[in-house]
Amino acid sequence: MTRTNIFVNLPTNDLERAKAFYTALGADIQLRFTDENAACVVWDDNVYFMMLTREFFATFTDKPIADPTKTVQTSIGLSRDSRQEVDAVVERGLAAGGSEPRPAQEYGFMYSRDLDDPDGNTLSILWMDPVAAEHGPEAYLADHPELADAQQSAAK
Repeated sequence: MTRTNIFVNLPTNDLERAKAFYTALGADIQLRFTDENAACVVWDDNVYFMMLTREFFATFTDKPIADPTKTVQTSIGLSRDSRQEVDAVVERGLAAGGSEPRPAQEYGFMYSRDLDDPDGNTLSILWMDPVAAEHGPEAYLADHPELADAQQSAAK
């Protein structure tokens, strides 16, 4: 199978602020693809954010550019290896000028916190139990019936 890289293009009002924010979260900046209009934020070998000035972003589309502080077009989920890592990334993001638009979501098999970058782009930082990731939430809940009962009560 051909390897697929993911490039998520996001508009920013302040490229330097965006670079500082994402490096504070633990990402790197790929300098070969960074200039006064864009910064290539490297999450891992396959996932990249292209932070583009709003003016440069507009050259890639004929549609209006949404204001991410008022509307959501996408929410990007980034997994971490533990709940503690989720909390650590979000706390670094808050310290670097981000905001947490809603409380953490706890599902037993999955833990997620949302983090808005300074431009309002939403990231969901999440951990999922390996059993649930491989076999689905039902497999995890079958091993934890007390959580299944609590989830059914919460859904009502």
